[in-house]
Parts: sequence; C-alpha cells; structure tokens
Amino acid sequence: MPRSRNTFSSWRRGLAQRAVHAGWAWVQRTGSVTAEHPGRLRFGAMGTGTRLAFPLGTVFGEPWIHVGAYCIIGEQVTLTAGLMPDLDLGPDPILRIGDGVVLGRGSHVIADTAVTIGSDCYFGPYVYVTSTNHSYDDPHQPIGKQWPRMEPVEIGPGCWIGTGAVILPGARIGRNVVVAAGAVVRGEVPDHAVVAGAPARVVRRWTPEDGWQPPLRTPAPVPIPVGVTPEQLRALSELDEDSAARLAELDAEA
Repeated sequence: MPRSRNTFSSWRRGLAQRAVHAGWAWVQRTGSVTAEHPGRLRFGAMGTGTRLAFPLGTVFGEPWIHVGAYCIIGEQVTLTAGLMPDLDLGPDPILRIGDGVVLGRGSHVIADTAVTIGSDCYFGPYVYVTSTNHSYDDPHQPIGKQWPRMEPVEIGPGCWIGTGAVILPGARIGRNVVVAAGAVVRGEVPDHAVVAGAPARVVRRWTPEDGWQPPLRTPAPVPIPVGVTPEQLRALSELDEDSAARLAELDAEA
C-alpha cells in the first residue's frame, strides 16, 4: 500500500531545501575572491575580472603568485608558492598565471620553483601541475624524507589541458597544445601538438608545410556568422532535415 503523505511536512521540507540552496549560493558569491574583495589573501598581483570560486582549495605564498585578468579559478583549486607557508621567496614571483586562464575544479598548481601558465589556457578538472618531484637516490632512506628535485615548468599560451592530466617538473609545453585527459607530461612538447599517454607522446602535430599529421578525421566546426540572432538560431533548430538541406542548397546557389 502507498504510504500516506504528510503535505505539511513535504511543504516544510521544500521550503527548507530552497532556503539551503539560496544560502549556499550566497555563501559562494560572498566567499569568492577577486581583486576588489581579496578577503584574507594578498596576491602579488590579480587582474581585473578574475575570480577564485568558493570554496577555495589550499592557497599559500600568495605574495609570490601573480594572476592575470579575466581568469576563472574553479572550486577547490590549490595554488601554492614555496614548500610551505610563511617563507620569504625573494623579490620575484614564483607562480605566474596569464590573462584569460581557466583552472577547472579540484586542480592543483604547486610552484616550489618557477611555474608559468600562458594566457588563454584552459584546464579541465583535477589537473595537477608541479615543479617538485620526490627523489629516491638513497635506497636506505624513506623516499618521503629525501630532498626533492625541483625544475621550472612552463605551459605556453592557448593550451587545453584535459581532465586529470599531470604536468611534471621540467615540462616545457609549447603554444596551442592539447594535452589529453589523464596524460602525464614531462620534457618538451612542441607548438601545435596533441599529446596523450603516460608518459605523454605526440600523437598529432600541425606544421605550416604539412598541416595536421595525421590528418584530422572530422571537419573543423563552423563559427556562427556575425549578426545571427538567438531567435534565428532557435528557428533553425526547429527545421526538419529536408528543409535544412534545401536551405543549404539555396545558400550554395547564392
């Protein structure tokens, strides 16, 4: 038999749920960090329009962290400069993030020595970038107690770093590079390349002489023409296949 439903209790639960959601949205808005409202954080530089979403991840060494303009730093993103908080790291920034960078939820950028992320880079969630790696030279000492190795990391502008990718110390990634999800990158990656695997290897590359090799399997997306309105797009979405094909023919004839 269906259980009797208490309408009043259901109404109260719905009201409480809406209140919780509204309250959490307020907390997220209020807790986010911007140049105008940095809270307790004092970054070395933070550009206009940049926002760190709340809840924050671990953030320390912020005087040595420079973040460009119009960046989006997702929830639970860790940004650190130095091995631990409250160190004097000298006059120069350690972690540099360019303009228009997006760091996906749960990503970590660990800059114990110089890490540079170029402008217009997009990170999926849970990307891990580090300039430090454990050493295991001494077979008689626990690895966690041995002094780590540090090498600078550089990610060129315009890159796309897929979900769960790991960028290791010493990596130098070129311009407009795609790093596949789950890839582990070390060493140098040339401009306009696609890398995948662990360790990551170049699986596709563009050059002025040969274009993309191996060739792309799908045609490039066509941008929406300038001046097309949302109403026109909605009307196009309602066309059937025959009508769409006829419009394409008329466009070709024109």
